[in-house]
Amino acid sequence: MDNKKLTKADCLLLLQEKQRMLTAEGTLRYPKRSDFTEAQVVAIKAFLGPWPRALEQAGLKPPREKKHKEK
Repeated sequence: MDNKKLTKADCLLLLQEKQRMLTAEGTLRYPKRSDFTEAQVVAIKAFLGPWPRALEQAGLKPPREKKHKEK
């Protein structure tokens, strides 16, 4: 997947697949930037925004509370 240009759908799949792999290994954490290549991280952040928001869009992390949006 590294040789082709990633799409938003590819980025979502990368995050979701990594979460499945971590869960299968018994690791209870969200995917980290260090789990991906630099090119993958750049694409994920370009399409999905900051890392926490990317995890939210991939359905891995619950959305942040509305209090943060008001600030």
